[in-house]
Amino acid sequence: MPATMKGPGIFLAQFAADEAPFNSLPSIAAWAAGHGYKGVQIPTIDARLFDLDKAAASKDYCDEVKGICADAGVEVTELSSHLQGQLVAVHPAYDAQFDGFAPQAVRGNPKARQEWAVDQMKKVAKASQHMGLAASVSFTGALAFPYLYPWPQRPAGLIEEAFAELGRRWTPILDAYEDAGVDLGYEIHPGEDVFDGATFEMFLDAVGGHKRCTINYDPSHFLLQQLDYLAFIDIYHERISAFHVKDAEFNPTGRQGVYSGYAGWTERAGRFRSLGDGQVDFSGIFSKLAQYGYDRWAVLEWECCLKHPEQGAAEGAPFIESHIITVTEKAFDDFADTGTDRAALRRMMGIA
Repeated sequence: MPATMKGPGIFLAQFAADEAPFNSLPSIAAWAAGHGYKGVQIPTIDARLFDLDKAAASKDYCDEVKGICADAGVEVTELSSHLQGQLVAVHPAYDAQFDGFAPQAVRGNPKARQEWAVDQMKKVAKASQHMGLAASVSFTGALAFPYLYPWPQRPAGLIEEAFAELGRRWTPILDAYEDAGVDLGYEIHPGEDVFDGATFEMFLDAVGGHKRCTINYDPSHFLLQQLDYLAFIDIYHERISAFHVKDAEFNPTGRQGVYSGYAGWTERAGRFRSLGDGQVDFSGIFSKLAQYGYDRWAVLEWECCLKHPEQGAAEGAPFIESHIITVTEKAFDDFADTGTDRAALRRMMGIA
């Protein structure tokens, strides 16, 4: 049967907060359902919503989480480990900033922080298995990104060594996902070493073409790089395991372009927008994904420099719903099919 994607879903990370209804899973799941969402993507680092240690150790706890969501009227789409994945590979230039993602006990100790992150990633694999999920979403982290623009000239071999090290760090984690039967969809994102198709291919080579090394497709990051995000689907559709529906716009001026001159988000040439307010061709994206049989979730990741999150969330569900294509099992011209056999085909071409 033809495949139709699931949705709309919503990533909860940008909405979680200390006040109700955003401070517990039952209340935020009900809030999401009230806006028309059918699924929620849960950040595993947020203890207000999810206990990763319990989830990795106990299928009963995972069944409880699924039950809470079902009672609210939503499913769990994927578990997110973006912040833990980031800490698998951290360049020293970012140590101080990224320490804030880690528990107090491992801050100031890059080795202990990385070991904690690797353990977290493996727990997400087990938790995803307990939840019966097909995929999880994360980041690769970065060792080479400070050397993106080659001035001064990069030493020969630096990029190759960076990706070789990423491969050494991630292959055992991906093996844990293989054992769990779960794909790991990396969000391809500037700031990570894997930020476009070329770097994804380098990473894929570094992990030996691992079958669980997949993509969380987010076109907003590609638009801001001026990458052809529709052609990206043509090239990498077999590796796309998750989909963040996020909008963006790029308006270069005589003063700034892709790098946006250190401006804040509202003043940047490239900035994230709520769905429908930016320049991403979602009709083209949903058509491409339908063409290639993508049948997993379409999940809103809301990040907008102007609009209030409540308005963005309220508008997001109907936007996604209206773009999901129910894939047909019929051809539009079936009505004109006259039926043929080999002899008729040969007669049509004048073959004796």
